[in-house]
Amino acid sequence: MKHAIIPAAVLSLFVLAGCGTEGPATFGSDRDFLLEHTDAVVLTGPDAQAQVVVVPQYQGRVMTSTSGGDDGMSCGWINRALIASGKTGPHMNVFGGEDRLWFAPEGGQFSIFFKKGQPFDMKHWQTPPLIDTEPYEVLVSTRDSVSFRKHARLVNYSGTRFTLQIDRTVRLLSAAEIATALKAPLPAGVRAVAYQSESTLANAGNTPWDKTTGLLSIWILGQYNATPQTTVAIPFKTGPEAEFGPVLNRYPSFGTLLPERLRVADGVVYFRADGRRRNKIGLFSRRAKGVCGSYDAVNKLLTIVQYNQPGGPADYANSTWAIQTRPYVGDAISSYNDGPITPGAKSLGGLFYEMETLSPAVALKPGASVLHVHRTIHLQGDVAALSRIAKATLGVTVEQITAALRPIP
Repeated sequence: MKHAIIPAAVLSLFVLAGCGTEGPATFGSDRDFLLEHTDAVVLTGPDAQAQVVVVPQYQGRVMTSTSGGDDGMSCGWINRALIASGKTGPHMNVFGGEDRLWFAPEGGQFSIFFKKGQPFDMKHWQTPPLIDTEPYEVLVSTRDSVSFRKHARLVNYSGTRFTLQIDRTVRLLSAAEIATALKAPLPAGVRAVAYQSESTLANAGNTPWDKTTGLLSIWILGQYNATPQTTVAIPFKTGPEAEFGPVLNRYPSFGTLLPERLRVADGVVYFRADGRRRNKIGLFSRRAKGVCGSYDAVNKLLTIVQYNQPGGPADYANSTWAIQTRPYVGDAISSYNDGPITPGAKSLGGLFYEMETLSPAVALKPGASVLHVHRTIHLQGDVAALSRIAKATLGVTVEQITAALRPIP
């Protein structure tokens, strides 16, 4: 999410019609709501238990998914009040959704959220309509996949003009593909829904994109329902800072990270995701392992997020809201926990948290492109089986994830 404190006077521009739902609805209820208010497309597995809702008018965004059919848990956070209002406002529209397309950098001399010469503050910050309110064209839609395209232009803070083509496919994964992703067949007693977005950014202009004038990173953000017992777990490469750099990118403008909300131990970052205090963390690319996850102990829901991390060093857009000396040292993985901007104020939208991944920022020649694959796997059921999956993918069990942060009174 954003890299500056949002003044209370500006907050109403984001929320518009108020907060979203206070907890997960059934999938059938959320699907029917989205079909009523948007041009939603529903992807369905062979037995209709695994389903995903994608909305073309929200840039091909995955709004929610389930492993349990109509009566199953709806895994994505949705801002129903805002969607039902039919209104949009300046700065950003927090519709929700568990896989949405953005681009970085957000701040700095190569920002695409600020015009040249403007101060880096909320009054002047504006999400490009390309990743906020503009619809994407549906190219192909089948039972289990949907593809989109968008042609657009962007101008960054330094005045560099980008002509680009975006191609995006959302695809429901088969049982065999889930087994490959988990490196083991799905165990008995566990339900799963898994999908991946494949987002391609191409230079559709006549001028090469250059580091000296600004590059773009594909940025996928997922908003999920928060509970008092939800914890994000991000494994990282251990080793000296001289070789790998610092572990965490901390964002002081998102509030103080209290000890009960963050722990770094034994190669894993644990981050509280209860939707009640605004914080953000990022993991630098040299530390990332291409995976992060969360465990919701209330609903016995394990979520695994994977992406196509490059095999060697790469540049990542730095989104800090300031002129930067290192504009290509940014996050590969980040996580945001929503909460009130100031004590007693409203939150950005409701009880949600985010897991996010980014592509490298690549100097593309005309006609060249970069692909970012972001895979989401939701698993529910037998806790012992979920624990084995978490250990295999994240390096820790669900019991370790749950116990990592001490309870908040």
